[in-house]
Amino acid sequence: MRRTPRIAIAALAGLALVLALAPGCASRKKVTTAQPAPPPTPAVEEKAETPPPPPPSTPPDQEPDGSQISLQDAFFDFDNFELSSDAKAVLDSNAKYLEKNAGSRVIIEGHCDERGSVEYNLALGEKRAKTTKDYLVSYGIAAGRITTISYGKERPFAQGHDEGAWSQNRRAHFVVK
Repeated sequence: MRRTPRIAIAALAGLALVLALAPGCASRKKVTTAQPAPPPTPAVEEKAETPPPPPPSTPPDQEPDGSQISLQDAFFDFDNFELSSDAKAVLDSNAKYLEKNAGSRVIIEGHCDERGSVEYNLALGEKRAKTTKDYLVSYGIAAGRITTISYGKERPFAQGHDEGAWSQNRRAHFVVK
């Protein structure tokens, strides 16, 4: 009877050995030896090689003949964003220039005089710039060529604290891009 337990233990050991060596066991995990990790490679940003844009043939604020672009400011009355007949005449001239120079893009800056709060003048400057843009668009200039911004009273053209300076600061100013 002493042989039975030894045979049973030997049989179990043999069975365990067979199972351990048997390929394809789904529950068995493959044991691998640790391989050293490859050395890290430095991160390199991959940028598409794009050539720099060609320089403009003339500076954006000059005509091809070297003269300054003749876009003029449109001026406004105190606390007003409606276009006067003088302002419309200036904008008609600016629109003709923009028609002839279809590649030109402009920024219209809305400006105010120093009177009133910062918030009020920013809103008024925005209305002046938008009114100016709307007039040019109604003339036939593409809206996509015109950007507006308001500086309110923050960028005065004329320094001074009288009507002479204030009247020069209430304007829609044109900047060619």
